[in-house]
Amino acid sequence: RKQKFVEAVLSSLLLHFAVIGGTRSVDSSLSQCVKLGGYERPALQSDGDVVIGGFFPLHYVVTEPQYKVFLIYSFYQRAFRWMMTMVFAVEEINRNSSLLPGVKLGYHIMDCCDHIPTGLQALFSLLSHSKTVDKSSTCLYYSPVPAVIGLAPSSPTRAVAHTLGPFNIPLVSYFATCTCLTDKHLYPSFLRTVPSDLFQVRGLVKLVTFLGWFWVGTLGTKDDYSLYGIQAFSNQFGRQGGCVAFHLSIPASPTMAEIQEMADKLESSTARVVVVFATEGQLLNLFLELAQRNVTGIQWIASEAWVTSSRLASPQFLHLLQGTLGFTFPGVNIPGLKEFLLNVRPSPKPGMEFFNMFWEEHFGCNFRYNPGSEDLRNTDSSYSDVSQVRISYNVYKAVYAIAHALHNFLNCDSAGPSGGLCEKHSSFSNGQFLHHLKMVNFTNQFDEKVYFDSNGEPVPLYDIINWQKDSKDEIRFIKVGTYDGSAPQREQLQIIKNSIVWTKGQLQVPVSQCSAPCPPGSRQATRQGEPKCCFDCLPCADGEISNKTGSTECTKCPEYFWSDKDKVKCVAGEEEFLSFYDTMGIVLVALTLLGFILTSIITIIFHSFRYTPIVKANNSEISFLLLLSLKLCFLCSLVFIGQPSWWTCRLRQAAFGISFVLCLSCLLVKTIVVLLAFRTGVSGSRGWKLFGTSQQRILIICTTAPQICLCSGWVLGAPPFPFRNPNYQALTGKIVVECKEPWPPGFYLLLGYIGLLAFVCLLLAFFGRKLPDTFNEAKFITFSMLIFWAVWISFIPAYVSSPGKFSVAVEIFAILASSFGLLLCIFIPKCYIILLHPERNIKKGMTGKYQR
Repeated sequence: RKQKFVEAVLSSLLLHFAVIGGTRSVDSSLSQCVKLGGYERPALQSDGDVVIGGFFPLHYVVTEPQYKVFLIYSFYQRAFRWMMTMVFAVEEINRNSSLLPGVKLGYHIMDCCDHIPTGLQALFSLLSHSKTVDKSSTCLYYSPVPAVIGLAPSSPTRAVAHTLGPFNIPLVSYFATCTCLTDKHLYPSFLRTVPSDLFQVRGLVKLVTFLGWFWVGTLGTKDDYSLYGIQAFSNQFGRQGGCVAFHLSIPASPTMAEIQEMADKLESSTARVVVVFATEGQLLNLFLELAQRNVTGIQWIASEAWVTSSRLASPQFLHLLQGTLGFTFPGVNIPGLKEFLLNVRPSPKPGMEFFNMFWEEHFGCNFRYNPGSEDLRNTDSSYSDVSQVRISYNVYKAVYAIAHALHNFLNCDSAGPSGGLCEKHSSFSNGQFLHHLKMVNFTNQFDEKVYFDSNGEPVPLYDIINWQKDSKDEIRFIKVGTYDGSAPQREQLQIIKNSIVWTKGQLQVPVSQCSAPCPPGSRQATRQGEPKCCFDCLPCADGEISNKTGSTECTKCPEYFWSDKDKVKCVAGEEEFLSFYDTMGIVLVALTLLGFILTSIITIIFHSFRYTPIVKANNSEISFLLLLSLKLCFLCSLVFIGQPSWWTCRLRQAAFGISFVLCLSCLLVKTIVVLLAFRTGVSGSRGWKLFGTSQQRILIICTTAPQICLCSGWVLGAPPFPFRNPNYQALTGKIVVECKEPWPPGFYLLLGYIGLLAFVCLLLAFFGRKLPDTFNEAKFITFSMLIFWAVWISFIPAYVSSPGKFSVAVEIFAILASSFGLLLCIFIPKCYIILLHPERNIKKGMTGKYQR
């Protein structure tokens, strides 16, 4: 777009010099500049030693789509006030003896309209208005106009600035805010007394985000001011997390259908905040349509181009635009300006065309049929309202900036031969004056420091204006804050929210959102294919929280903490272990006590009948030792229940391992005794003598000792310890307190040794399964070992797959089940005979000779 723009400007320039008036711009034979012929455009002029050029959009294009009439040029009264402010400033300087003494400033002011070709035509007419200059073949380097003040719209300003740039003729704008004009490579001689849109856009983004609006629409036109402004706003707004719901662009000559389509979009959109980069003339038809539809509830955010527009602040737009908020430049009350403006009068004299146009527009008359006897003092309009002028103040500063630059350039403060007067003979060539203008630095009568930075920009200061209705149902522009782009980040935006009246006169900040902010305890989930401001709210997962509204992510709780039921705060995780008070714990304790009591009862029975054949035949000493080990097996289950501690973690596996090895050692001895007793055939045989009571004790000690050594080494070398395991927290929300085993092989070695003894017992018992039916000892040992193996083979996968406290319950169940199996299979049959069939408790019954 930039390349096409440059080509268009250069084409216009070449065409103008080649065609206009049928003359050449440079006569090579005379080696001098020649005045261009052609049509003389209307201008407001005043001669002087130095003449300043001026461009103002006294006419702008409006359309009347309802009547199918387009491109009507309407007179712009505000621009006429800007023009008269330039005249006022020039005359004020000429009366000032301390600024430019001995030099009279003149002006040559033309109407540029809001139009690029018209602006360029005005420029060439301005530069060719003087006499021929016999200085060089490069005319524009020695232009009779050292500087030009203008223009207002950004697009015509770009065209003029690009044309003047190569010739170092300064162009000082009072209203062109497009960021594109900051490029000093394309516009080296451009300066302005109005801040760049770069700062306004930053301020607007800060404003809407400060007020909590992240879902807004944008409205603009197709000129540079609007395109660059909205593009910059959208980019910066997006980086702050905002979303542009829609963008509407008003064509240069919109049809009624286009106006209605844009109005429909504004009415139907969920975005109730609209940022507008346009001028009042461009917005007029759309706002008329919205006003006719009685559209309300839209919070308008205005750029400086229309935020103080008196025409849009008329009663017909009151219900539509009340509450409008926007940026404008600081306003002042220039002393004497109002009186000067009220003294304007029409005249038939040449050069007074602009005055006559204003008079006809202001009073709705025709100067040819009316002598112009009306009095401006009897009217109230935007032209005469100078209580807080802003754009006019920028024009005022531009004139004074040029005057101060001339003052320095002409050595007006030197005590030379001119006696303190300025050196009028100085020529404006080779960009010398441009350099002085860039270096100007002074403080004006309003205590504002006027200077240009390296980009030719002023200090970015803005007032925040709110459109409020007064008691007469008229709009008043009320200052509700400021924005200083040069201040530190946190101090740039100053706003008084309580003093703002919002759209429809509301006192609460309007809401504009695609989706309502997610409440605490949930997070935003963007909808596929939609802007990030349109989302669904999903509850935080277990163990995660969000404690503020509008969270985009849930925060995971620290280790050993868990989210509460509302997912808004982290609380200490509930510790989980197999408690004595759990239902499962109570059942296991009851089974443990049952086993212990049952074992104790059997011990009492065996002790009471210790001299009977059935007890003596089973080696009463080994039987009592086996019953004792079974008691220990039952009791060691209790060590697994309750909160793990330093001593229970060390004791539980060791107690379990040693108790079961002792129990199995006794069974092994009993099995060997049975086999020797019945396989040899006689109790006094040599085999029986070799495996007497002493040998039985030694075997028990020898088979139990390895397990004792293993458990002792394990407990002393790498003891289990209490551990709060958070791995199950994500599933249950609870922290499992367990005994962590730093050396897992110890547990598997312990189980392996128990399994080895159980396998030997099973094998030997299997060999003695066909002993006499009246005894059945080997058969019962075989059954008990089968139960034992079934329990512990099932235990391993169940133990590995059980979470948390259930793994402990599985191990306790395995201990109890195997213990009950041994107890019931080995001792219950004998108790049955002792208590219910004492007639079988005789020696013959033990040898199979008893007959039923």
